[in-house]
Amino acid sequence: MADERTSRSDERAESIRRAALEIAREVGYPKLSIEGVAARAGVGKHTIYRRWPSRGALFLDAVLTGNDDGLDYPDTGDVVADLREQIHAAVDLLGSGPLGSLYRALIAEAQHDPSVLSALNERFIAPQAARTVARLERARDAGQISPDFDLDLAMAILSGPLYFQLLITGEPLTHRFVDRVVDALFTGLGPRRP
Repeated sequence: MADERTSRSDERAESIRRAALEIAREVGYPKLSIEGVAARAGVGKHTIYRRWPSRGALFLDAVLTGNDDGLDYPDTGDVVADLREQIHAAVDLLGSGPLGSLYRALIAEAQHDPSVLSALNERFIAPQAARTVARLERARDAGQISPDFDLDLAMAILSGPLYFQLLITGEPLTHRFVDRVVDALFTGLGPRRP
């Protein structure tokens, strides 16, 4: 009986998330409403508010649930190739297509709603940063990068230009741009030759 209730609850939550994404794609995040999501999902507003305290929290959950697949780092022994592959996957997921505009709207909402900002950092930004730093640590331990380079700074250098392009200039994020960023970083990250 409890498993059946959990299954129904999970199905209802997925239906609500799907409705939120559909509406956001159709009319944009600014016009997304809890009332519209409730009507599309066939649930009451209170059902939504029991699980998500705000429209922003629902939107964040809808955008991020199931959309970070493929963002784990490969470890082929070549840190530059691995970074390129992972960042290309992130750019393909977040920089274009239907998720791209939703992710930009989510970041915009996070600037106005501290709870969304906190959840975005907790669920997506911090785990991705930790994966990047962990991959760089393995490369450092293997002698592929300088032992004294600040790996948190390397993470910021890798992601900063991508977010600048995505959010400020509005220019498309391309694999070529990613490659230029990675090449520039590794010019400074490389082990120093005596």
